[in-house]
Amino acid sequence: MKFTSLLTLLAAVFFCTFSSQRAAADTFGSAANTFDIEFVTIGNPGNAADTTGNPNPAGSVPYTYRMGKFEISEQMIDKANTLGSLGITKDTRGPDKPATRISWNEAARFINWLNTSVGSTPAYKFALQPGDVGYSANTQIQLWTISDAGYNPNNLYRNSRAKYFLPSMDEWYKSAYYDPTGGVYYDYPTGSNSEPDGIDFAGDPNFAAVFNQATGNPQPNDITDVGVTSPYGTAGQGGNVSEWEETDFDLLNGPVPSSSGRWFRGGSWGSPGASNLRANALILTGGTPSGEVNNLGFRVASIPEPSTLLLLGLGALLLGPRSRH
Repeated sequence: MKFTSLLTLLAAVFFCTFSSQRAAADTFGSAANTFDIEFVTIGNPGNAADTTGNPNPAGSVPYTYRMGKFEISEQMIDKANTLGSLGITKDTRGPDKPATRISWNEAARFINWLNTSVGSTPAYKFALQPGDVGYSANTQIQLWTISDAGYNPNNLYRNSRAKYFLPSMDEWYKSAYYDPTGGVYYDYPTGSNSEPDGIDFAGDPNFAAVFNQATGNPQPNDITDVGVTSPYGTAGQGGNVSEWEETDFDLLNGPVPSSSGRWFRGGSWGSPGASNLRANALILTGGTPSGEVNNLGFRVASIPEPSTLLLLGLGALLLGPRSRH
């Protein structure tokens, strides 16, 4: 086969595989307790940081990863609770509503179950597991140590061998505000610097993000009905519910995790106006890892499969800058 023909074939394989990975669902659970989490690929590793938002700088990520397209729903928590005996508590509005009143610790428990249910390493270290005497879904994490497989000295919270995890500040920020086509950051996670249209009345069908622009909704929308997506294709990173980030208040993810606050951001259905959706808005109130707030939920991030990373690298090598999406 001629070299040019081989390049063409490899490029075609790359594009077909990459496009299928741009929005792909991972399946968890079994039988009646099966559910999918859809992910979008966040590429463009090594992108420049934003120096106009909060914190400053923010959004530079040196690797390719995946971000959950939607927030985690109530039924996902219910099914994981049933199969894993996790004991996570939450608000109850409907199966497709975002799960709220979930603490950071409970979100970490859910994510650990995602990992172990597919044979991966837990992302977060807990002294007690479901079934142990004294177990609680809301106990604090411990730090990974140098003797632990997957220890990462730059992030003592997250095990480097885990497939699923809470998004860090930079991972969350990039997937919400960065436009990989133009290499720019927007003020809002709708691919725009203009304030998005919110909810003007209960049941308003025309909106770009779910926040209170007038009388508003009495509750969040379903996770798939949240308006305009980010340039990468994530939905609802602005509005609907505020979302936990993995990152510690001091941005270090280091010692004393039990007393350190965690960042959350994105605004919620009750936000009065769009200010909490902006890239320069970062909310700390209620950010203790055991805190449970009725407008605070989360989404899950992940690493791509190794085969996908190989194809991404091959495509970049073969096609140069034209392979950027």
